[in-house]
Amino acid sequence: MTRAVPDNMLVSSRAGVATTALLAPGVVINGDCSVGEQCQIDAGVILDAGKEGKIVLEDGAHVQAGAVIAGTVVIARHSLVHAGAVVTRDVPPHSVVAGNPAQIIGYTVGDSAGLNAPSQAPSAPGTATSSVRGVTLRRLPKILDLRGNLTVGEFGRSVPFEAKRYFMVFGVPNAEVRGEHAHRTCHQFLVCARGSLAVVADDGVNREEFRLDDPSIGIHLPPLTWGVQYKYSPDAVLMVFASEFYDAEEYIRDYAEFIQLVEKER
Repeated sequence: MTRAVPDNMLVSSRAGVATTALLAPGVVINGDCSVGEQCQIDAGVILDAGKEGKIVLEDGAHVQAGAVIAGTVVIARHSLVHAGAVVTRDVPPHSVVAGNPAQIIGYTVGDSAGLNAPSQAPSAPGTATSSVRGVTLRRLPKILDLRGNLTVGEFGRSVPFEAKRYFMVFGVPNAEVRGEHAHRTCHQFLVCARGSLAVVADDGVNREEFRLDDPSIGIHLPPLTWGVQYKYSPDAVLMVFASEFYDAEEYIRDYAEFIQLVEKER
């Protein structure tokens, strides 16, 4: 069933609009487009899938006035597309995008459209809890010396598990986003060895953004935590310690599957 739409909105015969979606006057929908429950599409938005594309707005997505979405694109659940943005790539769940071409500039808190303020690491060596289940931000010891500075972590102590592997991420273009997955059993501990970046942790209910801009700051992401890294500085080097050897089957890359698994654990 599709809802009635304003008279001045152009809708193709292949457009499906959920009954609870809110569409402002002047919206143009062309081609194979699906608009989910509780979506909001503001005035002057163009959804243009063309002849071969397909556009999907998942439940709770909000597209602000004058934005253009074109081609084959998924605007994932509870994401926000800023006014005037031009979107030709998928928009991840709970993300905020802006610009032409659109880039991720932040993430929503809960199901609201506000940007989350980064949590702060302790000023002295220690651990800060967060609203995200099991996620902690840790300040590691740092020794300053004229001969060179030192920071140290101990596995099983300041790093709360024994690591079986590590990997490093570097040379990431500023506009790109890394992560966007969770793990079934693997713990991770992230340290930005050089430069800076932001980490978003999500337990399926709460989301927080954390700033890693000092090699003495680390964040622990336990299993069943959806993790995203973005806002990389040009010189950023991210080091990640993992509690398990690499196993492709251990990754959860679909956010809907992640939510289902989290709900089973509650």
